Amino acid sequence: MGIAALPRSTGTQAAPRDSLLSRKPRSLWIDARDRLLRNRAAVAGMIIILVFGLIAVFARQVAPHSPLAIYKNNQYRLAAWVDDRNPVKDGNWMFPLGSDANGRDVLSRVIFGARVSMVVAIVPMLVIVIVGVSVGLYSGWKGGWADMVIMRIGDVLYAFPGLLFFVIIMAALRETWVGQLLNGMFLLFFALSLVNWVGLARQVRGQVLALREKEFIEAARSIGASDLRIMYQHLVPNTLGPIIVSVAFGIPNLIIVEAALGYLGIGLRPATDPNATFITSWGVLLNEGQQAIFAQPWLLLAPAICVALVVISFNFVGDGLRDALDPRMRGTS
Repeated sequence: MGIAALPRSTGTQAAPRDSLLSRKPRSLWIDARDRLLRNRAAVAGMIIILVFGLIAVFARQVAPHSPLAIYKNNQYRLAAWVDDRNPVKDGNWMFPLGSDANGRDVLSRVIFGARVSMVVAIVPMLVIVIVGVSVGLYSGWKGGWADMVIMRIGDVLYAFPGLLFFVIIMAALRETWVGQLLNGMFLLFFALSLVNWVGLARQVRGQVLALREKEFIEAARSIGASDLRIMYQHLVPNTLGPIIVSVAFGIPNLIIVEAALGYLGIGLRPATDPNATFITSWGVLLNEGQQAIFAQPWLLLAPAICVALVVISFNFVGDGLRDALDPRMRGTS
């Protein structure tokens, strides 16, 4: 019997394999970006955060009035859509959300209040990231007695109730020269940063302990790389995913704490200079609005809605980042 000739492979059969081999590889970060942009809730959250950020930056251009301007005989003016027999209390579109007990425009004060919340979302978190990542890297990499001492100090700070600690710090130092810097913003930044770095440091330490025995770390050691180079060129890039997610979920907590301190009356100090950068906050407006909750509920609802929108938006972004940076989600839609 003769052996039948094998069919020759055609170019059309090899084309799919060639196209796969010629396709450019996609990095984890590109895949994460694409998955994040496909998450509608995360995209909506980023848009809302961007809008509030622009309002905070251009508050003087956006606000219809000065937040400290007092309009006489205009106390407790109702919102623009509310009719009242009293012409002094009747709604006026010059004051869309009405005016407070001192005759100040509520909408302008809400707009300026966005500055404090957005700055609280950035400045203390930068300090928390720098301190937490540095301490976690050093503790996890060095180990030994240094790791034990750092973690025991962190345990003490972590065990102390955060909100109670903030209240004590703000109440004790509010009337000192430290509490008067930037209308109390410096003290607020200090209080929020002093405790919150511990959680991030513990998380980074855990990541470093899992990575320090990997093959690429051993290879870096074998070629004589210094500890500093290994930590910041090999360990940090491999812990960025959890760090970014932790930051996204930590920012709403800072905003809520600031609003709670302002509501308790120990947050931002009252400003008297209309040219000041930080004049009021949403927490202070919540405190002022609760006194007129039945006569003018929007005095309380306006800042409360703003706080809720920003916090929910950051949570949506955090959820989207967590899903996007999960390696198990790579290649899935």
